[in-house]
Amino acid sequence: MGLLNVSTRALLADQVVLQTTGHNIANVNTPGYSRQSVALQTVPGQFTGNGYIGQGVDVAGIVRSQSELLTRQSAAAGAAQSADAVRAERLGQLQDVFSGGSAGLGAAINDMLNAFADVLGAPTDITARTVVLTRIDETAARMRTAAGRMDEIQAAASAQLQSSVGVVNDLAMQMAAVNEQITRAKGNGQTPNDLLDRRDQIIRDINQQLQTTQIPADDGSVGLFVAGSQPLVLGNTATSLSIAEASAFPGSGQARLFFNRPGAKPVEMDDSLLGGGAIPGLLRFDNHDLSEGRNLLGRMAMGLGLALNQQQNQGLTLDGQPGKNLFGLPASMPGHTSGAGVGTVTFSDPTRFAASDYEIRFATGSAGQVVRLSDGQATPFTDPAQLAAQAIDGLRFDLTRPGAPGQSMLFKPFGTAASNLQALVHAPRDLAAANPVMAAMGSANGGTLQLAGLKATGLPHPPGLVLPANANPAATPPIAGGVQLQFDAGPPMRYDVLDRRTTPPTTVATAQPYVSGAPIAIDGWEIRLQGAPNTGDTVLIGNALDPQYGDRFSRDTGNASALMDLRDLKMFDESTLSDGYAQAIAQVGTRTQSAKFAADLSRTIAANLERDRTAISGVNLDEEAARLIQYQQAFQASSKVMQVAQNIFDALLQGLAR
Repeated sequence: MGLLNVSTRALLADQVVLQTTGHNIANVNTPGYSRQSVALQTVPGQFTGNGYIGQGVDVAGIVRSQSELLTRQSAAAGAAQSADAVRAERLGQLQDVFSGGSAGLGAAINDMLNAFADVLGAPTDITARTVVLTRIDETAARMRTAAGRMDEIQAAASAQLQSSVGVVNDLAMQMAAVNEQITRAKGNGQTPNDLLDRRDQIIRDINQQLQTTQIPADDGSVGLFVAGSQPLVLGNTATSLSIAEASAFPGSGQARLFFNRPGAKPVEMDDSLLGGGAIPGLLRFDNHDLSEGRNLLGRMAMGLGLALNQQQNQGLTLDGQPGKNLFGLPASMPGHTSGAGVGTVTFSDPTRFAASDYEIRFATGSAGQVVRLSDGQATPFTDPAQLAAQAIDGLRFDLTRPGAPGQSMLFKPFGTAASNLQALVHAPRDLAAANPVMAAMGSANGGTLQLAGLKATGLPHPPGLVLPANANPAATPPIAGGVQLQFDAGPPMRYDVLDRRTTPPTTVATAQPYVSGAPIAIDGWEIRLQGAPNTGDTVLIGNALDPQYGDRFSRDTGNASALMDLRDLKMFDESTLSDGYAQAIAQVGTRTQSAKFAADLSRTIAANLERDRTAISGVNLDEEAARLIQYQQAFQASSKVMQVAQNIFDALLQGLAR
């Protein structure tokens, strides 16, 4: 009977091993499956006077081949890889918005500014003026198109965010259910390997969306925590997540992840604590990368529009009227806050704009600091009046009501500038190509003075452009009008400024140093002269609408020249207006390439860790096939032992029957 019992146990053990091997082979392609093996143990021998006689083999348990360390490392690396991959993908779409070539925004800007050259050659040519206005309208349209494309990218990212949060909530409920099943199964003293595999796979799937921290409990369940301490899954209880607008800045469009604790107010989680996963990657893209793209485009739209509007306002149309704005731009932008603060930001100097959002943080009373969020640079202020009096990056912050200590206000001055850009001038005659002032060399000049340039600047503002007085021959005594520069050959070369609205003229400034080619700025207009004067030489600057000049202003193109010269105006971080778009392309391209490099690196790390995990947990078909043969032979041998035992038992019974 002992031999029969040994063979029976062996047959049962071999059957379990063969079934487990078949289970491994059947699940070779099942995600998250860990290879299982049978742990065998010797049955304690029976003591006899001749020693212990073996009693065969028993199955001690089914063991799951798995490394807890590698499983966690693989899940964490997968989270980082997912965050980098989704961000790199979205940045690639953003990079497509800032495209070059003839269809790009940069080409439209250059074509628009270059179109003023035809007006310089033919100031009264309606066709040349029409081409300029067409180019202006095309530039505005391309700005709006680029902004619209960003809106589409944001909508797609928002939809993906909502979908990812839904996936996490569903997986969290599944894990809570699996936790409960594992806890119940643990009561029988054996490990439910397939349930453990399923739970590990759920954890990996959740980490693809949002990185988690896993903490095992004594009852066999595993708690999942997000953002450091929020319990997403605790035992058999799952808590949901949601995406909503940041509570601190309503209306700003900033997205945040919220933890919906049962019976309590949702907890807004800090983006910096979320770690890896598609959700943090999308939040970083939406709140930072896309915001920077909008600021780059909006700063260009606002800077370009303001610069052209300011210069257009200084000139005269073909009908002798002051120029009106070429582009429709917002005069101010409101701040976002959930506190007591109320205020707006206005635009003053387009050459100093920074592509950034700004946050005003109130410290004590009405004092605080303005923080440029792109680099964290802070500008302190003591009260709203002092803040409104100073320009920060070409912006002025006007607080009608300051916030309470500890509160903040968010300003996005450039976020919607491109999407709202419109061309306002459509009649060719309304293009202000002419200067509002005219200059003439004195008829008795003996030096080599020549007019090199004349334009209205409106600077400083205030007071802005102050035109020379018109002549009035009927006055007593007659008024000559205009402003006269009277030179002294020196050395050093100098000039006096005379206002000819009185007789004799009033001396405004004396002994001003003269440098050939250097600009002379007076009353919001600027003249450049070349050459050396003789003593007594004069230059007269008069109002272009002075009746004594007739319609000469209609053939003047000084303001069109000033508009075209804006190509070389340093505006965007020391880049010229014509090169500003190329700089924006470079900034977005650099960020995109950096993100792609990070995605490639994290993909490699995740693949290596997953390979290491699979090397331990994965099923090798060759190995399993070899085990099938091995345990098939063992099963056959055990059957043979049973057959022999049966024959011996039969022979024994026959002998006893005699």
